[in-house]
Amino acid sequence: MVHTARGRLRIYLGAAPGVGKTYAMLAEAHRRTGRGADVVVGFVETHGRARTAALLDGLETVPRRTATHRGAEFTELDLDAVLARDPAVALVDELAHTNVPGSRNAKRWQDVEELLAAGIDVVSTVNIQHLESLGDVVEGITGVRQRETVPDEVVRRAEQIELVDMSPQALRRRLAHGNVYAPEKVDAALAHYFRPGNLTALRELALLWTADRVDEYLQRYRAEQGIQGTWQARERIVVGLTGGPEGATLIRRAARIAARNSAGELLAVHISRSDGLSGSSPRALIEQRALVESLGGSFHPVLGDDPAAGLLDFARGVNATQIVIGTSRRKVWQYVYGPGVGYTVTRDSGDIDVHMVNHEHAARGRGRIPIRKVTDLGRTRTVAGWVIGVAGPPLLALALTRTSGPGLSTEMLLFLSLTVGAALVGGLFPAIASALVSSSALNYYFAPPVHTFTIAQPENIAAVVIFAAVGIAVATVVDLAARRSHLAARAQAEAQTLSALAGTVLRGAPTGEGVLTALLEQVRETFQQEAVALLERTDPPGPHGRWQAAAAVGPRPPAGPEQGDVDVPVGERLALVLRGRVLPAEDRRMLGAFANQAAVLLERRRLAGEAAAARREAEGNRIRTALLAAVSHDLRTPLAGIKAAVSSLRAEDVEWDPEDEAELLAGIESGADRLDHLINNLLDMSRLQTGTVTPLLQPTDLDEVVPFALGGVPPGSVRLDVAESLPMVRADAGLLERVLANLVENAVKYGPSRSPVLVKADLLERDGRVELRVVDRGPGVPEEARERIFAPFQRYGDAPRGAGVGLGLAVARGFAEAMGGTVTAEDTPGGGLTMVVSLPAVELPAAEPPTAGLPAVEPPAVEPSDRAPRSPDGGSPDKRKAGPA
Repeated sequence: MVHTARGRLRIYLGAAPGVGKTYAMLAEAHRRTGRGADVVVGFVETHGRARTAALLDGLETVPRRTATHRGAEFTELDLDAVLARDPAVALVDELAHTNVPGSRNAKRWQDVEELLAAGIDVVSTVNIQHLESLGDVVEGITGVRQRETVPDEVVRRAEQIELVDMSPQALRRRLAHGNVYAPEKVDAALAHYFRPGNLTALRELALLWTADRVDEYLQRYRAEQGIQGTWQARERIVVGLTGGPEGATLIRRAARIAARNSAGELLAVHISRSDGLSGSSPRALIEQRALVESLGGSFHPVLGDDPAAGLLDFARGVNATQIVIGTSRRKVWQYVYGPGVGYTVTRDSGDIDVHMVNHEHAARGRGRIPIRKVTDLGRTRTVAGWVIGVAGPPLLALALTRTSGPGLSTEMLLFLSLTVGAALVGGLFPAIASALVSSSALNYYFAPPVHTFTIAQPENIAAVVIFAAVGIAVATVVDLAARRSHLAARAQAEAQTLSALAGTVLRGAPTGEGVLTALLEQVRETFQQEAVALLERTDPPGPHGRWQAAAAVGPRPPAGPEQGDVDVPVGERLALVLRGRVLPAEDRRMLGAFANQAAVLLERRRLAGEAAAARREAEGNRIRTALLAAVSHDLRTPLAGIKAAVSSLRAEDVEWDPEDEAELLAGIESGADRLDHLINNLLDMSRLQTGTVTPLLQPTDLDEVVPFALGGVPPGSVRLDVAESLPMVRADAGLLERVLANLVENAVKYGPSRSPVLVKADLLERDGRVELRVVDRGPGVPEEARERIFAPFQRYGDAPRGAGVGLGLAVARGFAEAMGGTVTAEDTPGGGLTMVVSLPAVELPAAEPPTAGLPAVEPPAVEPSDRAPRSPDGGSPDKRKAGPA
């Protein structure tokens, strides 16, 4: 079959495993096969579900390829075989699956991309928790981080996405009946991942994500078909904001309207004039934007010279169903300028409903009559402009009257040049004055009859009037250009300042102490202030509360708003206070952005502190819970054995022969040794948690430490390879012995008896460190679980309960890090696990005593038992540990 186009992708999306995605995909394959389509099964995972496996009957299946990894065999999609078969439709289950290392593609969705590129249609499945953008959200809901993910864009490109929905109650019934997992896994699944709350949240996430994709398809279809009318498939409420004081009222009313529909969407829009001369308050818009976002809406600034047309164009573009605007703040007489935005929007809205919301500022006017602000050119230029505009025309007239005169037209051009010069130097008002004085001078000195303000000839009247009009027009244009240039320069400066503000925040740690200080330092430099402080009002709230500095820069920072020259309130409890000089209003507007950013950084810093405290508390609770579990089981077992043996020995009705008595006494001794080892590990872990381990660091010879660390393992189970030429290491001999003993005993327990554990030491000359390697040939640990095996109270895989409480590796790493070393895990070539202990080497001059050049250290806070060699009967220090992969 020859394909000329890219294949189409259809995806069955589910909220959780077991909702029936694979079943629905196979049912779709049977429907297509019944219609004569060429359908093959590329890869379908039934997970042992009988009803799902039954649907494979009657479908052609491409055999899977077999791959070997770490001695185990796995089956994967045979991509080459499917491409060679070249069907019309291929079924490929589990789109987010990670292929076995060594495969052509790392992810199955990449295999699917190759099939689609070859023109083969693909039907696949994926769960909502595997979408890459939702990883953090799903982890927050379930507490489980999904390691297998698929980029959202891959799923979005699917031509069809079908949601396979099932209520949490129905899914839990399916689990309880054994239709999803094996019976031995059902209880754990119901108690953890498949709790009703988790399933409800995941279901809502899947429904909302699918609804957004449906909305994208709808918007794309409307754009392709050129549809301008509103399709009320989803409630979208657009609220028009002017930056005026009524904005908060409009936003809350629109939010209530949107809340009436569970799928309602709130969009706020502000129409700014394209010339940048909008009279709206930037600070008010910032506050209104924050209010919109806090209510779950979105804020959209739009450029447009016609607010009504811009609002309607935006509403139609987002397929809005309702518009919320406020009644006009115009006074009655101001309607002579036009019908107003409210009337125009209502008249031209068509099938979009318009809500006119009354508010307390209605019909109260927009304050003062807006008079265009004259550009601030500085005192020198303003005075020079007035001199040119007022004194220049009389002086020019005096000079021209002393000559024969070039003629009225030339004289008018000379006076016009004075008007233009006054506009360029001093702005609008000096130029208008120059035009009026120049026209009067022309009339008096040069328009017959001269030396009177009477003009005899009609053409001269027209010339003087036109001169005055042209002069005023030229002055207005020149002043407008100067204003635009001034505003553009100021906007550029503000943009650069805000860009630097964003860069400061992004470059620093978002919760670090230095970021807030750097921001305040930037405020001080930008606005040329002496000192800046972010003040917070303490309890009691209100005017009676006291102010304290959350952060401050500069000498003698203000301790209260009254001590500063500028203060910007941020909510009810914060204020940004500057001391140095008073700022103009336009600078205060930009200062509001700095103040809000400072408040955000302060809140983020506090939230980070609270999160860290919560993590520490949660870790403490987890350790306490694990400790109780360990005590309840691992301590009870040897205690029960000891008690049974003692009770047997004390029984008066039984005569024990010497061999039985010796066996019971040996059991008591073994149980006591096991208890001693367990309690020592618990005490070590407790000391590590509280930071009370203080090692005595001194030059230590490995030849003297390593043999003592092997006292707890059977003879012949360990092979040493430690050269005598190795330099000493800086370590605490007792702690190093405990580290090696735990690692060696752990390796001996999990390694095969026929292959002894290798303890090898090497010098890394480039790093100046010595590495001790404990190498075993056991089953190994997957890469993703290697860090988790060092967590306290964890076991890897199906380690038996009698293997210890899960502290040996945690204690080993803790002691190594206390000595300035590290303990890491890596693969053993050929299979197994290698524990690597890295410690700093010590190079001592031959003429100096062993302690020369070493820093003085405090005596160790370690009990004598920490230095003691391990007892051969001390029991296993640990296990391979990790949570479920």
